Amino acid sequence: MKQILIINGGHPFAHSPGRFNQTLLTTTKEILENAVHPFSVKTTEVGEDYDLEEEVEKWKWADVIIYHTPIWWFQLPFGFKQYLDQVLTAGHQKGLYHSDGRTRTNPAINYGTGGNLHGKKYIVTTSWNAPKEAFEWEGEFFNQTTVDDGILFGFHKMNQFLGMKHLSSLHFHDMEKNANVPHELSRYASYLKEQMAKI
Repeated sequence: MKQILIINGGHPFAHSPGRFNQTLLTTTKEILENAVHPFSVKTTEVGEDYDLEEEVEKWKWADVIIYHTPIWWFQLPFGFKQYLDQVLTAGHQKGLYHSDGRTRTNPAINYGTGGNLHGKKYIVTTSWNAPKEAFEWEGEFFNQTTVDDGILFGFHKMNQFLGMKHLSSLHFHDMEKNANVPHELSRYASYLKEQMAKI
């Protein structure tokens, strides 16, 4: 049985109550646990209390990590960033990574190869106020740079540093002003079922 860790990187702050990403976590858990061949699932919500050692063990346990996060001011939410900083630091030489991969005899090469999570995969979803066209149309705000190549570049490198492989991404746009939540959840359910075959 494949083991999946679902992380909700959203949390309430100011005018963002975090309902959509909470719903994604719940939906993901239900789909995975009720599949024809069910998955073993654990969850983390960064807006709730968590134990660092327990989180490190969850990362080591999981075959796949599914991250759900809103994007605030073109970055991860501060609570999610704090979670990653704390958990990954706690996992140093405790199963997440042993070093940055370099040796003292040749420190110029092999940076980013010291991770211990090889063979594991991850999926990431993001939710945005920005419309999809802001990323795709010439002359619009993101200069035709995709979410994965732009805002999430460092996030993907973080996972690569640990040894994980990017399985897939799904991005939800215009979720603050023009959200069609039932449509987006249906789109997500179809997407997740496609990804389950790759897990």
